[in-house]
Amino acid sequence: MLTDPFAEALAEAEKLIESAPHIRDEKDLLEGYQYLAGGILATTHAAWATEKTHPFFVSGTGPFTKMGLDNPDTLYFGARISDDVEYVVTGTRGTTTDLSFQVLSGNYTSANVPGSVSAFDDRDIDIDADGSYEIRFGPKPANGIPNYFTLAPGSSQLVVREVYNDWSQKRGTIRIARADTTGTAPEPLSRETVEKRYARAGKALVSRVRTWLQFPEWFYLKLPVNTMTEPRLTPGGLATQYSSVGHYDLGPDEAMIVTVPESDAPYQGFQLGSMWYISLDYINHQTSLNNTQARTDPDGMIRIVVSDRDPGVANWVETLGHDRGYLQFRWQRVSREFTPEDGPSVEVVRFDDLADKLPHYESSKITAEDYAERIAARQAAVADRMLG
Repeated sequence: MLTDPFAEALAEAEKLIESAPHIRDEKDLLEGYQYLAGGILATTHAAWATEKTHPFFVSGTGPFTKMGLDNPDTLYFGARISDDVEYVVTGTRGTTTDLSFQVLSGNYTSANVPGSVSAFDDRDIDIDADGSYEIRFGPKPANGIPNYFTLAPGSSQLVVREVYNDWSQKRGTIRIARADTTGTAPEPLSRETVEKRYARAGKALVSRVRTWLQFPEWFYLKLPVNTMTEPRLTPGGLATQYSSVGHYDLGPDEAMIVTVPESDAPYQGFQLGSMWYISLDYINHQTSLNNTQARTDPDGMIRIVVSDRDPGVANWVETLGHDRGYLQFRWQRVSREFTPEDGPSVEVVRFDDLADKLPHYESSKITAEDYAERIAARQAAVADRMLG
């Protein structure tokens, strides 16, 4: 049958899920099947929506297609490109905190992190007074041409990120076209084309599962547990992003206090991830906090409580029954070099000792009603982004 390669790849991906080394119980496995469903959606969509002759921006990860410790504060868009043709990217700047562009060579695999050919944010382009802009990417030298960026040999992906630090901010618009095919249509479908796309989707699905099971081994799991690294430029070449990473393992009566200075960076975000290396449910639970959502103590420090049980404080980040997982800070659109003093400190305490361990405990508290309002705001904001 025409779809046999995809079916075989799906069976292989399911075996990878079932044999993942971190699985301890049925809950872990069921989450793996849910993760697999998101991968099927994303890779099948990409195989049919990414036409090399007529490119299109595709959302590679979202609330139901998660991968790669996706940031709840970020919208991700990607397009396949070639290094020998010119592309026109047109859009309008929304009110989000950051808008960045990155050209990659190759793909994320279980053996490789793609090279970052170039990376910049909207401060490096000319934007009209009404928020509209046009950028060109192509093989010829830029030679000072405004909004023109040269594609280095091997360029294969264009990734765009819109980052919110206030979830009421409005997304922009963006589209991509090949300069030499605008106004034309792609070739009609052939049996060979359909076969190739199903095969491509299957190959991408297996690679996606393998890659993001391997990635934490490189960057997280070799670190001491219940610690976080000093801020560092994010691996992969994002031009203005620092990150701090770690992994946690908490007992049922333990909580983690993560303390970090309120940053002067326009964007500062913290999140948890499951052992599948994806974000936890950030729509219906507070599993992430950014510098707009977090409450800052009088001494200028943000103290985040990571726990499964509700500590009754505004900066509670919920583990949702995950006694193990990943920790990540991101600082974006930075204009200076970050130092260890900008980064977090971590302390594991008894849950019942939190009131004594939090120096501003009384001002940190929140009522159940106010916390429910926070969750309602998260639900509305994600819906307003039209993600689903």
